[in-house]
Amino acid sequence: MEALGVTATPYMTLLALSVILLVVHISVQAVLSTRELGRDWNAGPRDEGLEPKGKLVGRAARASKNFQETYPAFIGLLLGVAFAGDDASGLGLIGGWIWFVARLIYLPLYLAGIPYFRSFVWLIGLAGLVAMMIALFR
Repeated sequence: MEALGVTATPYMTLLALSVILLVVHISVQAVLSTRELGRDWNAGPRDEGLEPKGKLVGRAARASKNFQETYPAFIGLLLGVAFAGDDASGLGLIGGWIWFVARLIYLPLYLAGIPYFRSFVWLIGLAGLVAMMIALFR
């Protein structure tokens, strides 16, 4: 159990940063939605079913949903490699950082409406998850 405390530190840092990125996604979407529909809508129960229609808020919502689709896999893999003890190569941690940086770059690319390169960055993030998975089975 002692080795876990030593090896888990960089993994827990990455996990904490990923939570901050999740909050950024949610916040960007909330700010843009509130800008379009107003504070009363944001503070209310939203029973009327109004949805923001703006291009930018739609992109923010889709980027957030996309992030949330891969986030559980990232968390599971990150905790898995941390608890299993990443080998000397650190492939699991490297894969985690690849995923994180790709997801960090993905949001502004999506907001800017940049096609193709955004998809390429998504694939890089997926490659990070694959690296983490490989690290689990080494």
